[in-house]
Amino acid sequence: MDLSSAQWRKSTRSGTSGGDCVEVADNLPGVVAVRDSKNRDGGTLQFDPQSWQAFVSFAKRH
Repeated sequence: MDLSSAQWRKSTRSGTSGGDCVEVADNLPGVVAVRDSKNRDGGTLQFDPQSWQAFVSFAKRH
């Protein structure tokens, strides 16, 4: 998948301390991409938007 137009963002809860963070690009049609902020060239995980939203909803509840 071509991720050249991905607009990456970090969680507002990740802070600025340089800790363990992920970046998410959810501006792409039909896919949400996730990568390690410390290793941006190390690959991405890709999810369909419904699965990503289910994960985020679950994480917020726990």
